[in-house]
Amino acid sequence: MTRLFRFLKPFGISVALVLALIFLQSMAELYLPTLMADIVDLGVVKGDTPYILKIGGFMLLVAALGTLFSIAASYLSSKVSAGFGKTLRGKVFAHVENFSLQEFDKIGTASLITRTTNDITQVQQVLTMMMRMMISAPMMCIGGIIMAVSKDAKLSLVLVVVIPVIALTIYAVTRKGIPLFKAMQVKLDKINLVLREGLTGIRVIRSFNREDHEQQRFDAANLDLTNTAVRVNRIMASLMPVMMLILNFSSIAIIWFGGIRIDNGDMQIGSLMAFLQYAMQIMFSLIMLSMMMVMLPRASASATRINEVLEMQPDITDPAEPKSAGGKHGCVEFRDVTFSYPGAEKPALSHISFQANPGDVTAIIGGTGSGKSTLISLLPRFYDIDSGSIKIDGVDVREMSQEALRAKIGFVPQKAVLFSGTIAENIRYGKEDASEEDVRQAAEVAQASEFIAGMPDGFDAVIAQGGTNLSGGQKQRLSIARALVRKPEIYVFDDSFSALDFKTDARLRAALKPETTNATVLIVAQRVSTVMDADQIIVLDEGEIAGIGTHRELLDSCAVYREIVASQLSEEEIA
Repeated sequence: MTRLFRFLKPFGISVALVLALIFLQSMAELYLPTLMADIVDLGVVKGDTPYILKIGGFMLLVAALGTLFSIAASYLSSKVSAGFGKTLRGKVFAHVENFSLQEFDKIGTASLITRTTNDITQVQQVLTMMMRMMISAPMMCIGGIIMAVSKDAKLSLVLVVVIPVIALTIYAVTRKGIPLFKAMQVKLDKINLVLREGLTGIRVIRSFNREDHEQQRFDAANLDLTNTAVRVNRIMASLMPVMMLILNFSSIAIIWFGGIRIDNGDMQIGSLMAFLQYAMQIMFSLIMLSMMMVMLPRASASATRINEVLEMQPDITDPAEPKSAGGKHGCVEFRDVTFSYPGAEKPALSHISFQANPGDVTAIIGGTGSGKSTLISLLPRFYDIDSGSIKIDGVDVREMSQEALRAKIGFVPQKAVLFSGTIAENIRYGKEDASEEDVRQAAEVAQASEFIAGMPDGFDAVIAQGGTNLSGGQKQRLSIARALVRKPEIYVFDDSFSALDFKTDARLRAALKPETTNATVLIVAQRVSTVMDADQIIVLDEGEIAGIGTHRELLDSCAVYREIVASQLSEEEIA
């Protein structure tokens, strides 16, 4: 957890002020029993009322100052911990944004959400307690021991026996609790995963009447987490009764042996009262430490999980000296490219070579699992290839900065992803400074203007989270408009017309032609009607190129393409 404290540097002055305030508060609390002993031993015994009033007033002043110090320290420590949590969440989110898809696959989205929210909250809460308790408790404990010894060294032997007993008790309990706290965070990941799947897939769950099955999955994950939480809380809950038992027996021992020493004339009554107060301060400081021991294991487990994210270096990084593309503007070349997913038995793509030039439409078609979407994902460098090279305008994509590379590409993913906000905001996601005219033009070309005009607020209509208030075809058209408004050099459509009817598909492809005259267009599609007019069609079969050519050329030369065409078109349409 100490590795995360580097994010406290901006709050250095506030942390130092908290430490100073806690030190002053501790000194005030340690000084009060001595003043009380003076009143009892000198003022009350001698009946000196002015002395009692003088020392009593001074006690009230010290107590008031201690209260003010405590309030100020609590305010500042809360402010520091909240700022620390804000900074840490920002750092984690910014770091995760640099991850390639391989890192996302390795950790998992559900786990990343838990680490960014619950885990950081755990560390933030413990930081607040650490600045208040973990600093004041040792001060009170050490100061109390010094003051107690100064009052009566022999009676302090009671503390010599008690303190090791308390320390051993804390160690025994926390040793059993730490592994369970670590397990709890993993089980929290699981419940988050099940809950997320249940909420995002609610339509599928209801359509197949699987509510009971999903309820059972959630109940199983929930019960697993609950049982672990109950077990660890039982262990930790045993700490406080044991501590209080030790505290009470210590008080009995102090009063017992203190009474004997008063009877022998070796100690004053006020000194015994002060000694008892110091003993209570020592015990309560140890109890505060024991409370910290309850929180620390879980926070430590959370800190470890956060550090795993922060220390994970993305596999895909920018080169030390990025190269800029030449003067071609959008020329794409795959040269003997082979790519395998981590842990896969065989490559997803093998020896892929082709070239796509500006002004041409290159279509990619093939059966399910043939590697179409994988091939497209390599272009914006979502994954790095095993061998070969991918060049844009004559420069290898691995030699370009990721920002410069992706600025050249307008990417429309297979699954249309929209964000909460207005329709105009979602289209401007492709280009923040796009004018209103640019937004309308992009929507017009994407065949989205008609349904947008039918909405009550038009381009200001609000889209729900994930675009749940739109149909699949409407979401796809807005995704296409988002890429069009960018006016990139390379357009990539990853099966982006699948949810459109044939009429809208034809109108959209016709409207795209004048917009993409000077750009390179790559289209992944399942429908033959979508790709048959392309300048170049690449047929994939089990990760390899089965044929390259126009529609007519492939009908004559590629058996795989003929099978795909025969499965979708009638003989009259083929002819």
